Amino acid sequence: MTENSYDVLVVGGGAAGLSAALMLGRARRRVAVVDGGAPRNAPASHMHGFLSRDGLPPSELLKIGREELAGYGVDILEDQVTRLDPGFTAHLASGRELTARRVLVATGVHDDLAAIPGLRESWGTDAVTCPYCHGYEVRDQPLGVLGTEPASVEHALLVRQWSPDVVYFGHTAPPSEEDRERLDARGIRVVDGLVTALRRENGRLTGIELGERFVPRVALFVRTRTVPHDDVLRGLGCAVTDEDVVAVDAMGKTSVPGVWAAGNVVDARATVIIAAAQGAAAAGALNHDLVAEDVRRAVDAFGGFSPAAERAAAGTR
Repeated sequence: MTENSYDVLVVGGGAAGLSAALMLGRARRRVAVVDGGAPRNAPASHMHGFLSRDGLPPSELLKIGREELAGYGVDILEDQVTRLDPGFTAHLASGRELTARRVLVATGVHDDLAAIPGLRESWGTDAVTCPYCHGYEVRDQPLGVLGTEPASVEHALLVRQWSPDVVYFGHTAPPSEEDRERLDARGIRVVDGLVTALRRENGRLTGIELGERFVPRVALFVRTRTVPHDDVLRGLGCAVTDEDVVAVDAMGKTSVPGVWAAGNVVDARATVIIAAAQGAAAAGALNHDLVAEDVRRAVDAFGGFSPAAERAAAGTR
């Protein structure tokens, strides 16, 4: 292989991408990871629910992962894949070109936040989406849930598990009468009207503004619309689901031969540990695919006449 030629190109260096690269490096594959350096959980100071790494800053997990990969000869490039041609040739923002036999895309998503003053400044710290990731840290405190879609009511009922003081802000998704009954039954107060701002003081959320009204809260849970970073996959012609997400099988294989995907780019609900597991699973399947190709190439190079076939032929003479 040449300097810019690899067995596998991993696009994206988050938990899924690094986990896949680790498996492939240990399988003695020549691997490059191209990472643009903008993980979804960058604003979060700690991650949770990752066995043995609970409470670790997300940036520290990536640092440890990169150090581990270096021991297996994996190349990590801080760059951006701007185009990926069938075959596969990757064009990077730096002007460099890489070729690879297989591709694994783990580029994640970003959250499309509502245009509410203070929401973006609070995002990832005291305005969050996942109660399993952040709920324990704000347990038993005044919490809010922002209504942005019908499923926001279910979100509020879930958040209630962490605190008896939960307010559901109807905003653009006021609850139905049936939903109000369920919220009332769980002691969740409903505040109708559009949220106009998140009030912050000394770098922390202090409450929610609805015009002249103010409701003190220390954290706000929000269901967001996630936008996959899947331009590379769509550019290759990967099939999508009815939900307009790139379709993969249980091992991360797309409809395009030689292309796999893992993590939030194909599963927005995957937590860090789940994304890492998906990356590892995809890497294993991908390596088996490479092994099959290596065997085919070896047989072809041998002339299609194996020692077993030679022995069989000798027996007929």
